This record gives sequence, C-alpha cells and structure tokens, in this order.
Amino acid sequence: MGKVKAKKVARLKPKKKCCRSKKRCLKCPVVIMRMKKCEREGLTGKDLKKALKKARAA
Repeated sequence: MGKVKAKKVARLKPKKKCCRSKKRCLKCPVVIMRMKKCEREGLTGKDLKKALKKARAA
C-alpha cells in the first residue's frame, strides 16, 4: 500500500473483516473508525500521527 498520510486514513475504504494482527493494517475497519473519531475531535498534525500509531497498536 505504500506510505499513507495519517490525515488520509479516515477516508480509506475499510476491509470486510478485521485481521486482528499484532499491528493492524491501515485498511482495518477498527483503525479507520478510530481515525474518523480523532478527526471529529479536531486532532491535526503530530497528534493525528500519534493517534494512528495508537489505533494500529490496539
């Protein structure tokens, strides 16, 4: 998939089912849902990058 910016993750089309691997992929529905929530809260820049890292680790 290459390198995707944190602000674009919320607009990706999620996969059908979550893989639940150790580090979730970017198209995981859980990651996309959490990133949408962060954007609604008004996070930008470095805060959004940190949120992506935390969402993928969960």
